[in-house]
Amino acid sequence: MAASNPLETVRGSIALYTGAVVLLFYFITSIHQKWSRYRFAKQHGCGPIRALPKYDPFLALDRLYLNIKTAKKRKILETNVLRYEEYGNTFSTQRITTPLILTREPENVKTILSLKFKDYSMGDRLQVFGPLLGHGIFTSDGEDWARSRHMIRPNFIKEQVAHLEIFEELMEDLFALIPTDGSTVDLQDLFFGFTIDSATEFLFGHNVHSLKKRVSQVVDNGPDFSEAFNYSLENILTNSRFGPLMFLNRDPKAAESNRVCHEMVEQFVDKAMKVREKYDEEKGVDESESRRYLFLNGLAQQTSDRTRIRDELMNVLLAGRDTTASLLSNMFFMLARHPKVWAKLQEEIATLDGRAPTYEELRNLKYLKYCLNEALRLFPVVPLNSRTAIKDTIIPVGGGPDGRSPVFVPKGTAVGYSTWAMHRRKDYFGEDADDFRPERWENLRPGWEYLPFNGGPRICVGQQYALTEAGYVTTRIAQRYSVLESRDPGPWEEKLTLTLSSYNGTQVSLRH
Repeated sequence: MAASNPLETVRGSIALYTGAVVLLFYFITSIHQKWSRYRFAKQHGCGPIRALPKYDPFLALDRLYLNIKTAKKRKILETNVLRYEEYGNTFSTQRITTPLILTREPENVKTILSLKFKDYSMGDRLQVFGPLLGHGIFTSDGEDWARSRHMIRPNFIKEQVAHLEIFEELMEDLFALIPTDGSTVDLQDLFFGFTIDSATEFLFGHNVHSLKKRVSQVVDNGPDFSEAFNYSLENILTNSRFGPLMFLNRDPKAAESNRVCHEMVEQFVDKAMKVREKYDEEKGVDESESRRYLFLNGLAQQTSDRTRIRDELMNVLLAGRDTTASLLSNMFFMLARHPKVWAKLQEEIATLDGRAPTYEELRNLKYLKYCLNEALRLFPVVPLNSRTAIKDTIIPVGGGPDGRSPVFVPKGTAVGYSTWAMHRRKDYFGEDADDFRPERWENLRPGWEYLPFNGGPRICVGQQYALTEAGYVTTRIAQRYSVLESRDPGPWEEKLTLTLSSYNGTQVSLRH
């Protein structure tokens, strides 16, 4: 038998010694972390919280399967409320390998979004949203997010939002697509067309005229942007459920949908690059474009990176199109089923004597505001959201036997909050919290329990634009049609992507 090589023996010993040191270091570090976290939690009086049961202790794949199954039945939000009612207003679960705390406590939401804003990040949002949205205001953190917000904010100051002419110019296109013989029309489909037209005009100075093309019956053999955009958003939601396993969700149609969306936005990128060329030549922009701030022009002056411009445009297009269209669709779904509310709304709007309202007149229509608030309460545009802890921190309530003690949130934990479930809490909104009753807003002055546009530093900069557009469209429709009837015999069903709309659309009849 050959003698062993002394050098190999030494190398083997060194390898074993190194491995033992690494394991020892890992063990000591782990024990120290657990001890530090125990002291941190005890110091802040944190208590344990209830956990959703799971049968897979490693990846919680049973929870993933259940969520996918529930989503196919269009019952995610309804099931969400039932879980809070069973397990309390704050409980823990797991998304694949990520620990997850779910809450509908206003104080916790306020802490996450405002009081301890710097303790949290957007988590894996860039990985999940990135294929469609890239780096933009909805996917970025830190300085990148601050730059995006700084560029878009001037587009939403009062002087900009008060230009109602943009909306009025589109109303005739909308009216032309609503049948006057009492036959059924899907207002949701028209609202999404209206808002993409208004958003591209308001933000980019270039209306894509989606409604006008329908009125003219222009045959467009190209890919359907709206269909592609909706599919891409649905795929984002699927990826978010898969978390670290999103690589398993290989969907060629999603990749093609992303390509279609990017291709449509490229026309605006080209426009931005032309603005950039003029800016570089110190000739400024055209006089016709300099009368008001355009996000497209501001962006073009900030960067010549085509990908960055495209990503930012995709982000604001999502906000400008989906939020207002979802609000209008869900509100008219309910108005059509509540004729007394519709009549009361028309009575208030009749004070305008058929004139298009001014910005100030629109703001003074109280019952219209109540209807908008109630629609946003029952159908918050973004019903589910989350943040991820980037350091060990706490949320103020949810722990202990009575659920009133603070809860320890370890670094890397995702904290999800449900505005949908929070807006349905009977202790805040009354025993009829599930009902559409705009009158409740006569005396209601909610705090963080009502959060239709998020809160804290990342509060939606476009909320006044969305409310103004929705209010204006509602006013003009109410002036034009006296009769609004529902033509959908079934209940409202969720269509949940990044925003919330009605799965069956808004099937109604409108008559003079």
